[in-house]
Parts: sequence; structure tokens; C-alpha cells
Amino acid sequence: MTTITAADVKALRERTGAGMLESKNALEASNGDIDGAIDYLRKKGLKQAAKKADRATHEGAVAISGRGIVGVACETDFVGRNEQFIAFVTALAAKADTEGAGSVAPYFESVKGDKVLEMGENMQLISAARLEGGSTVAGYVHTNGKVAALVALSGGTQEHARDLAMHVVAMNPLVANPEDVSAELIAKEKEIWAEQLKNEGKPEHIIAGILQGKEQKFAAEQALSCQKFVKDPSLTVQEYLGDAALVSFIRVAV
Repeated sequence: MTTITAADVKALRERTGAGMLESKNALEASNGDIDGAIDYLRKKGLKQAAKKADRATHEGAVAISGRGIVGVACETDFVGRNEQFIAFVTALAAKADTEGAGSVAPYFESVKGDKVLEMGENMQLISAARLEGGSTVAGYVHTNGKVAALVALSGGTQEHARDLAMHVVAMNPLVANPEDVSAELIAKEKEIWAEQLKNEGKPEHIIAGILQGKEQKFAAEQALSCQKFVKDPSLTVQEYLGDAALVSFIRVAV
């Protein structure tokens, strides 16, 4: 029987990130062959991933790379702040940037078993996107690493875009501009407002006018361009941008 040394175990752990006992068992199962032990761990990892698939994922990390933004959930804050986990999420964001958002989920599923083995926790892909349009793009990841945003502008500077990304993280706007609020959402809100006004005893002939005002106010409140800029509430976001125009944004949180 092949003797498994501490150096063998260390070498396997460094290559896989597996635990000490798991590494020793894998080497014993493969008669000391490291490549065989890696295959053993991968197979074991897929089984572990299946067993852990129902475990809750309430923590995680969000990363940005170029125009790509990805969020991955895990079980604990300990793993969510782990450098290897963050590097993995960042690599997924880079994939979204260079290959498109649609490339991320299939790749994630193909490596998930290995990553569950490496991290020792279940994980789920929450979101993967690539921001399109605009000539100026910048992002911001909040200090907790769990929420981030990308903003695209026509014109403006990187500072403008990054400031707006910070605003998006803080204020969570629904759309870029008032006209982007869906007709379905407006109709739903107007139905609620109309019922409230009737309950308040407002005459039928003035309700239509009140609803129009409420609609305009609601759309403006949901729109990033109309919100008060968090770094200078004396300005709206559009006033802060000056001649630059807001094109689009994405916000991801785990």
C-alpha cells in the first residue's frame, strides 16, 4: 500500500482547496496519485453539491468587470468574504463582459460541484448581466460586497457614472427615466389610488385630475434621472449630469 505523506496531502490541498481529511482519503483511494485524487474529489464534490442543494444561501458577493455584473449567493458571510469566492464571482463577471450574460449560467453549473467542494458550501447564481449602450460606463460595489451597480451614460465622465452607480446602490430606482415606467405598473397604481380617493370621499369629477398628478409624481419618484442626487440633494440626477444623458443602469444585490 502506498504511504501517504503530509507533503502529499499539502500538495493536494493547495491544488484543490479541499480539507485535510478529504485530501488524505482521496490520496488513499487513488494510491497516492494526485491527478487521480483530484478526479476522486471532483466526483465526490458533485455528490456533495447535490446533498447541499437545499441548504439556504443568504449570504454572497457581487462583482463587476467592465460591463459585466454578477451576483452569487452562498451560505455564510465567512465564505462570502473569502478571497477565493470573490475571485470566482469576479471571473464570472469578466465572462459576462467578454462572452455575454448568457454564457455565465452554463459555465457556473459546469463548475459548481468543484466550487462547492472547494468552499464547503452550497452556492447559487443570483444574477448575471452585461450593461449595453452608452459611451461612458462605470460601476460601484458597496463596502459590504453584497450590492453593486453599473451605469451607462452618453457623454459625461467616469466620475459621473461612478457617482450615479453609488446613487443606484443607495436608492434602488426602478427605471432610468419616467417614460420607462411600465403602463401595467401605472395602471395598477392608479386603480389603488382611485379606490383610496373614493374612500376619502373625493368627488368623482376631480378624481381624474388627482390621478394624473399622482401618476406624474409616481413615475418621477421611480426614475433615476428625476431623483434627488444623494451626494447633493439640491440637484436632481439629470441636473448633476448636465449635458450628459443617462442611458441605462443595472443593480444587483444578494
